[in-house]
Amino acid sequence: MTAFTRGETPGPSPQGHLTHIDEAGAARMVDVSAKEVTARTASASGRVLVSPHVVELLRGEGMPKGDALATARIAGIMGAKRTPELIPLCHPLALSGVTLDLTVTDDAVEILATVKTTDRTGVEMEALTAVSVAALTVVDMVKAVDKGAVISDVRVEEKTGGKSGRYSRRAPEPDGRPQTDGTPERGTA
Repeated sequence: MTAFTRGETPGPSPQGHLTHIDEAGAARMVDVSAKEVTARTASASGRVLVSPHVVELLRGEGMPKGDALATARIAGIMGAKRTPELIPLCHPLALSGVTLDLTVTDDAVEILATVKTTDRTGVEMEALTAVSVAALTVVDMVKAVDKGAVISDVRVEEKTGGKSGRYSRRAPEPDGRPQTDGTPERGTA
């Protein structure tokens, strides 16, 4: 089974089980008290596929509800800060930075979020939440013009820090799996 837990690289869990499930099969919050506090970052991306008319409006005169991209950027940052309220087993973390970039392409709004902390667990969920909330906000802002907008490809692009080291989607292994060296980065544990 594959485990996707905070602060760990996607792939088989070193424990051989899902870390958010206890021995009896009940959901639990992972105890991170024994982990070292280290610098951690995560980047996630996603897209909102939109009509050519929406692209034209975003690049030109704007949407009927106002500045869609600025609104989505602020919403995404707020989403990252509220992640533990939305995802039940996420640890509340002191975020030290959240950036959100929205780019209008010929058929979509591309979203990239980067979240930073110095804490005991990673910020992948915060980065994913930032992208998801920003994407939902884009849909809300454009729905008067394009009811068929589609959110797609929300995923972690990269994470650094912690015991599992660096993970990057950019350079896949020969078998297609995401690249990770599986070793801790200098100064992390």
